Amino acid sequence: MSLFKRHPLNLRAAVIAGGAAGIVSGLVKLGWENVLPPRTEERNATNPPQRLLEQFGIPAKVTHATYTYSGQQLPWVSYVIHFGFSTTFAVLYQIIGEKIPAVEKDAGTWFGLAIWVAFHLGIMPAMGTVPAAEDQPTEEHVSESLGHIVWMVTNDLVGAEVYRRLTRESQRRN
Repeated sequence: MSLFKRHPLNLRAAVIAGGAAGIVSGLVKLGWENVLPPRTEERNATNPPQRLLEQFGIPAKVTHATYTYSGQQLPWVSYVIHFGFSTTFAVLYQIIGEKIPAVEKDAGTWFGLAIWVAFHLGIMPAMGTVPAAEDQPTEEHVSESLGHIVWMVTNDLVGAEVYRRLTRESQRRN
């Protein structure tokens, strides 16, 4: 078996498929975090996206900006970062997975876990955005690791189907 797929990559279709998958998977991850919240209310008063932006000098009045829906204050700035991260990695996964099948092993499970390890156990603790991995509660590790699996499997399923439909349609037109 070859390390690389032999079919040509349709970059436009891969970007559209990854973008669509990233939006859907971002919603799935938000839902996951409602069922298994990764952080205590106290630690979530300034969530990691807000903290990261504050580390870059963006004032709290911006990072904590909200909109009201159904009587609840919702952090729109956090959502921009959340969906930006989700769609960026979904697009990368779609493009890389179209060329290197190993990336898609087990429907993206390992890729999702690798993203969790890289960001939640490595990069963000090193930057001081979240506590060191050993100082994070077990519940956070469980929620985030499983959430990243569910997130990436969603990217895999949605992205593959959208890509298949887009490339099938473009083949019909040619």
